[in-house]
Amino acid sequence: MSRGELVCEVRDDEIIVTVPGTGYSVTYFKPADLPQLIAKKFPRENEKGAALTHSEFLARAWKLANDKARELGWIV
Repeated sequence: MSRGELVCEVRDDEIIVTVPGTGYSVTYFKPADLPQLIAKKFPRENEKGAALTHSEFLARAWKLANDKARELGWIV
């Protein structure tokens, strides 16, 4: 696994995206009454020594989570 590589995991009704070896983690869920994923538990600042800024992490995590949600049929 390369530095800054994201890992996507599905647990029950949540999609969790992390960067191993860092504190970067974001959890997404799909409310029944909305057509998109909603993020919760996400980083609010950069982590020293991480290969990504928190903004870069969140942008990449959003794409990865949406791709996974489409694959699972959660969103169109």
